[in-house]
Amino acid sequence: MTAEIITIGDELLIGQVVDSNSAFIAKELDGIGISVYQITSIQDDKAHILAALKEASGRADVILLTGGLGPTKDDVTKYTFCEYFGDQLELNEKVLSHIEELFKKYKTTPISDLNREQAMVPSKAVVLENKYGTAPGMWMEKDGKVYISMPGVPYEMKEIMELEVIPRLRQKFHRPFIYHKTLQTRGMGESAIANKLAGFEDKLPSHVKLGYLPDFGSVRLRLTGKGEDEENLISSVEKEVEDLYEILGDIITDEHEEDETIAVQISKLLSTEKKFLSAAESCTGGALAAEFTTHPGASACFKGGIVTYATQTKIELLHVNKELIEKYSVVSAEVAEAMAKNARKLFKTDYALSTTGNAGPSKGDSDAEVGTVFIALATPEKVFSQKFLFGNHRDQVIKKSIYKAFEMILKEITS
Repeated sequence: MTAEIITIGDELLIGQVVDSNSAFIAKELDGIGISVYQITSIQDDKAHILAALKEASGRADVILLTGGLGPTKDDVTKYTFCEYFGDQLELNEKVLSHIEELFKKYKTTPISDLNREQAMVPSKAVVLENKYGTAPGMWMEKDGKVYISMPGVPYEMKEIMELEVIPRLRQKFHRPFIYHKTLQTRGMGESAIANKLAGFEDKLPSHVKLGYLPDFGSVRLRLTGKGEDEENLISSVEKEVEDLYEILGDIITDEHEEDETIAVQISKLLSTEKKFLSAAESCTGGALAAEFTTHPGASACFKGGIVTYATQTKIELLHVNKELIEKYSVVSAEVAEAMAKNARKLFKTDYALSTTGNAGPSKGDSDAEVGTVFIALATPEKVFSQKFLFGNHRDQVIKKSIYKAFEMILKEITS
């Protein structure tokens, strides 16, 4: 069975807000065997919403909408729902009570008529509780299709999806099983891997697909199987995994869950070994620490980081020797290693990463070419660094620096 996701809001169409909702919804649906056929972003306009609903109903069994449910006059989704389903709004006392309670607990401004109006919902709708906001979700059915409307605020939508939508979809529909297996490869580019796997892909059974997910310095290979018999499906996918190992050999470094990034892998390994990491950053400006701590559980292995962006800050806060900087330059292996070594002492950790370089567009405090980055790792036994040339695109220099730093420590703790 298939689903279509419709995101509503002018802010999405002008690039003011990035649509993260669709990715989350699609992943949740995939987990219960519902394939997303199409994702559409539209204006918060009645005619546009009506047309999108009509078109989606011809393609999908489940149509999910986010956005257009706020208290302002440009939020028109529920009024459009009424027109599409030939319905009318009615006051839902449970929703009103919830809204009043939210204002009582968390708001300093008085509740307005616009806020109360959010308790008006289509009479035919099944209300989906929104614990964190004033706009409820709505579930409606027509001609065998399910229509689900949720607020566009990501944390509100996610709660409704997990606690209301997914359980209801599980109960209502018979769905096939979907099984994913992801292999991490390093040391070979996407096109080179594809050439090696040309024959393998030609022989894949129709119910198994291979996807390529390239990243900095690595390519994830995702095998996805879909079928009615779970046991046979898993067995079939695992057989293809064995064939991949035979073809690609040593470039497959590990297997992990679909959303398990290299930062998560490091976090799990460090936590298991009860080891701690810290960071001293210059050219990455705190992005390395931010990437590492994005994931739950990082506090079990990450003690902290320090951003010593200016040369003087490296001297005063991180105690990098001034003569060392004058002799070798602030962008150098020697300074990177001193940063990592001193960060390890400062935070009292087992490992410490450091970055120093020129991300661009100007050279800053060093004459090193833009894109030059030194990354160092301090361990209980040693401190070492590597020099990289990452090009002249600032964002890419920073991203590549983070990934290479993670690669360095992952290799160290798994060797």
